[in-house]
Amino acid sequence: MTENTPGENKISKIKHAYRNSKIAQLLSYMGPAVIVSIAYMDPGNYGTDIQGGASYNYDLLWVVWLASAMAMLLQYLSGKLGIATGQSLPEILRDKFRKRLYIIPYWLAAEAAAAATDLAEYLGTVIALNLLFGVPMIYASIFGAFDVILILTLTSRRLRIIEQMFMLFVSIIGIGYLYEVFLAKPDLPSIAYHSVTPVLDGNGAFLVAVGIIGATVMPHALFVHTSLAARKVKDKPLDKKRKARKFHLYECIMLLTIAGLVNAAILITSAAAFHTHNSGISSISDAYKTLVPLFGIGAGVIFLVTLLSSGISSSIVGTMAGQTIYEGLLGKKTNVWIRRFITRFVNVVPTTVAILLGIDPLNILVYSQVILSLLIPLPMIPLVLLSKNKGLMGEFVNRTSTTIAAFVFVGIILAFNSYLIVTMFVPSLAPS
Repeated sequence: MTENTPGENKISKIKHAYRNSKIAQLLSYMGPAVIVSIAYMDPGNYGTDIQGGASYNYDLLWVVWLASAMAMLLQYLSGKLGIATGQSLPEILRDKFRKRLYIIPYWLAAEAAAAATDLAEYLGTVIALNLLFGVPMIYASIFGAFDVILILTLTSRRLRIIEQMFMLFVSIIGIGYLYEVFLAKPDLPSIAYHSVTPVLDGNGAFLVAVGIIGATVMPHALFVHTSLAARKVKDKPLDKKRKARKFHLYECIMLLTIAGLVNAAILITSAAAFHTHNSGISSISDAYKTLVPLFGIGAGVIFLVTLLSSGISSSIVGTMAGQTIYEGLLGKKTNVWIRRFITRFVNVVPTTVAILLGIDPLNILVYSQVILSLLIPLPMIPLVLLSKNKGLMGEFVNRTSTTIAAFVFVGIILAFNSYLIVTMFVPSLAPS
């Protein structure tokens, strides 16, 4: 038996020290917030942030930061609930509701939220395929139907592979928009001012702000985060759960800060590139067609690559959320192929029909965001109430300050959404 050389012993000690370091343990834990963060960089965010920057310059930047802060706290509560209980939010609610009389209506509403979310992501993929590769919209709608099925097939039952794939998607989107901001050369003093100064000057700015919040605080992400976090601590002792809770906090701060920065970058780039040149931009397609003449084909290609990455990855999140909702609330396992087929069928058919009829798919995207806005309270309110329940959470129960902050954010979101609902039915109350 040969003895290790001094050099080998030193390398072995370094490896051992790294494996036991907090950085290594954090990297080992990371995954749930990586996956969920994609929901905050999805095509719905692209649409609202582009319209906000093009139409209102940097005025709505504060809304992006506010929405990101609200999402960060709610996602932290979501993951913490999963760590404390070892269950997903849908599973806990099934135990609380008990009777199918209450479970079934809630399940149907939650499924509607998952379907509306997936529709937005699917449309992003279709638009990216059409603009990036010149694929006709009707064919892009068919090709786009297979993205999630293909990726989830390749990674079936291997959640860690999906987590690592999402790290790649986050990197592509983040680096891509860092490049776009560099090209756009935005006004830094204006960015600083509008980051902390609330401005809503009418002319629809309030409604765009509602859209930004609705596209950032996503119902399906609150459902699925509990499930992803619960898997990390399955059959683990209390001390492991304590460590997981800390790593969960760090991961939420890191990844959702990146997501917030990407959203801000989209709005900042749009303000710098489009506001003075074409402030009437209201769609992703218009943004691409305006971006290329200003900054060249490279900027346009990177924009579409980030959009495609966003559409594919956020569609996977939607599919995973749908699985969590179905199995958690109904207490039944479902064949993954049937689940994927139904999710895609529900969204492919209306989109394909709309394209055949000559309807702009982005109109469908708008309606899907309205549905999401109406359904945000569905997971949000139970999440805040459950996470402050000492009997359920034990030592992981919210601090009083956390609960107060959560209720303030809930109030803000409900106020924005209530305004949206009122103006839908009473247009005269909308800003002129």
